[in-house]
Amino acid sequence: MRRRHSSHPNLAEALRSRIGSANQRRACTASHGERLRRIGTPPGEKPSRKLKYLLEPPVYTEVSGRRGDDVTLPCVLRARPAHYQVKWTKLEPERVGPENIIMISNPRASKPYGELGRRAALRGAHAMDASLRLRRLQLGDGGTYRCQLINGIEDENVDVTLRIQGVVFPYQSDSGRYRLTFHEAQEACSEQDGTLASYVQLYRAWTEGLDWCNAGWVLDGTVHYPIIHPRAVCGGDLPPGIRSYGPKDKDRDRFDAFCFTSLTSGSVFYVSGAFSLEQAGHACRRQGAELALVGQLYAAWYFHRYDRCDGGWLGDGSVRYPISNPRERCGGGGGSAGGVHSFGFPNKTGHLYGAYCYR
Repeated sequence: MRRRHSSHPNLAEALRSRIGSANQRRACTASHGERLRRIGTPPGEKPSRKLKYLLEPPVYTEVSGRRGDDVTLPCVLRARPAHYQVKWTKLEPERVGPENIIMISNPRASKPYGELGRRAALRGAHAMDASLRLRRLQLGDGGTYRCQLINGIEDENVDVTLRIQGVVFPYQSDSGRYRLTFHEAQEACSEQDGTLASYVQLYRAWTEGLDWCNAGWVLDGTVHYPIIHPRAVCGGDLPPGIRSYGPKDKDRDRFDAFCFTSLTSGSVFYVSGAFSLEQAGHACRRQGAELALVGQLYAAWYFHRYDRCDGGWLGDGSVRYPISNPRERCGGGGGSAGGVHSFGFPNKTGHLYGAYCYR
């Protein structure tokens, strides 16, 4: 067969031209709406047609990992077109400007893009493997990723959700309740080793028992609060759920924040004493550590079941204590789920507590 083609190059070229023209005519008969659906399949929805070149993920489309982990987002070809590219992007509906491209590759080479691209590489376990390896996961890496095979005027894609394992914690300013604009909420979470939680992360935290009666910002600029046990001032007669205020003005409206954090590389420990805030900082530094941040204490409680029935200073000037095993005078009994309890922001010199340090 190869000899016949090589001995009649003009005939072979003509056949390829006729086949290509026919394929183009068939492609052009598809409605404009079908074309848009094929290119722009929304996150979480399956493509509107059967995949020809890409394998549907056989079991699940969610990959999870903790901060600092390496993960693989699966994407495998069932067949290889003669000429194609694979493009990995992170889907960000709120993003303004160009799409967030991570990697573009063909059978011979690949090119990374942006901050995610610097931590990404194709796994390349075999000739049909286009899976993406992400190294050293960060808090903001969670979301939906798209593997798109581009073959001339045709393309196919599969979406994979990356979930960062972690804990949501409510946070308010030391000035009191409802003092943070959206941008101030973002900054406050960052200062406490976190990031603003997404709505999905807040919802998951609610299913795990988060019950909080103060409304707070989440990542998309909406405001919510999660209620497990409705009471007079917290949801009234409505059933349990996420109460929503919807989108708010990011520059003018003020609420608290729902922050999200994950596993840390260090550890939290308690130093006993009767310290002012300044003295607590010195006590930690004598141990080669710093006062722990709120997110670090929550991570210790969530991932390591840290339990200590002593109030201690944290780096933001608040006093808190983590309880994994609720008991009388330590988080309460009667089926309490435990958590990180707060004494708020006491006077920095007039109240004496121990210190929670991070090293």
